[in-house]
Amino acid sequence: MTDRLHSRLAVLFLLLLSCSRADALDMSSWTEPFPPHQIAGNLYYVGSRDLASYLITTPEGHILINSSLEESVPLIRASVEKLGFKFEDIRILLISHAHSDHCAGSAEIVKQTGAKYYVMEQDADAVEGGGAKKPRIGKGDYTQFPPARVDRRLKDGEAVKLGGSVLVARLTAGHTPGCTTWTMEVEERGKKLNAVIIGSPNVNPGYVLVGNKSYPGIATDYENTFKVLKALPVDLFLGAHGGYYGMEAKYERLGKGEGNPFVDPAGYMRYVEDREGAFRKELEKQQKAGK
Repeated sequence: MTDRLHSRLAVLFLLLLSCSRADALDMSSWTEPFPPHQIAGNLYYVGSRDLASYLITTPEGHILINSSLEESVPLIRASVEKLGFKFEDIRILLISHAHSDHCAGSAEIVKQTGAKYYVMEQDADAVEGGGAKKPRIGKGDYTQFPPARVDRRLKDGEAVKLGGSVLVARLTAGHTPGCTTWTMEVEERGKKLNAVIIGSPNVNPGYVLVGNKSYPGIATDYENTFKVLKALPVDLFLGAHGGYYGMEAKYERLGKGEGNPFVDPAGYMRYVEDREGAFRKELEKQQKAGK
């Protein structure tokens, strides 16, 4: 086995560990192709079986959310083209947060499409520097990835507009300082639907919530994140990983006369409350250990 293959397997293993136990899937889910599909209106899924990428199509070009792994780029391209769209028509690239499973492919996608890369300002330095200077887990983990130049540093609540579509960047920090939840209105059959693409509310193994010198406000940021998520209007429940919103099971229900299965505000709230409970349990555990 080559050193390069050893390295890639190690990264995939650590990426797997980075998921919460509720969301962890087998390794194949990261890079296994999944049928691209329309979620609603001009919003499409173009990711793998678990690493979620979204395409927003417009008459003036397209927006892509999440470049995923370096190995994901051909998969994303194939999905976009299978839907009948041109990969080169991607004008804007966005991410959920600065971890390799969501942004490692960004430099290559920008190279192939010439897209402008917009990132929440708190994650922009990490993206341009190729990851965290002092990673939480260790060298070669999900905080390391190829660097990419950021064309626009977004602020909380800032809108990204293209061809009549408007996405709003919601700072939902904690998982990373610039973790971003994307919201947008999608029109389907004359009805407006609120889409929410959750960045990540998860506390990964090894995260320090108490006495974190490199990220002192991490616990407060998580608390603010849950306030934001619970206050958002939501119809379409989506996320940075398909496992967040039960993507596979919902995909199987498409076209079976049940209405749009991705419309799931109750499931959204259950997920957010579950993740908040997990955060508070871990915070209490670390607070007790600190005493």
